[in-house]
Amino acid sequence: MEKSESRSPIYRYTESDKRDFEGASGEASIEEITDHVEKHIGEIHKVFHELISDQVHIDVHWVKPSLERPFHTLVTSGMSDKPMNTPEEVEGCDFAELSICLPSDWKISEEDFKEEKNYWPMRWLKYLARFPHEFNTWLSYGHTIPNGDPAEPFSDNTQLSTMLLLPTIVFGEDFRTLRLKNKAIDFYTLIPIYSEELNLKMKKGVEALFDGFDKFGVSDIVQVDRPNSVKKRKLFGLF
Repeated sequence: MEKSESRSPIYRYTESDKRDFEGASGEASIEEITDHVEKHIGEIHKVFHELISDQVHIDVHWVKPSLERPFHTLVTSGMSDKPMNTPEEVEGCDFAELSICLPSDWKISEEDFKEEKNYWPMRWLKYLARFPHEFNTWLSYGHTIPNGDPAEPFSDNTQLSTMLLLPTIVFGEDFRTLRLKNKAIDFYTLIPIYSEELNLKMKKGVEALFDGFDKFGVSDIVQVDRPNSVKKRKLFGLF
């Protein structure tokens, strides 16, 4: 389980911290990512640190709900310490970080995370942040990663079974890319989807999902029992 650290918006990582991260992971950008998160989302309430790291050191930054944004936000740092193995024909997708938004009543604590129904979003953030480095691949817009083959629900309180990567909507365009001196980091939000939605995406492309998402209110904020946009569209004869 992760070690958590409370912090205030005036806390900054020390040069020693940054050397530790860089030695383990490559070119660390944790301080710049921290500033980016606090500028565009809000005060970081807690940082969940890895105790043991392989390939890259992944931290997860937790921004609690606010009046402006009444939901929890979890954002990774460390995934972008090393470039991904992006195909040569694809430009500008070498570095990425991930986020996920959870409803305000989601239980977030070390004790709560002992139950998979609370922990799976955190588990998938960390798994996917390591994924391109462990498997020598890349992640970007529209990519989908199912929970097994065939895909199984993330936990026993939902039928959602696949993660879809998309640019965030709730934080606006300025959050989507952090431009630094030596690299540009793209931020993608994780959207859990149903198997039927995955099948449609694989057949017709990710844009085929958007009409259904708009019609049935699928957003950045995870809803474990949200409507299945493909089943609903078929039910109403919208295909």
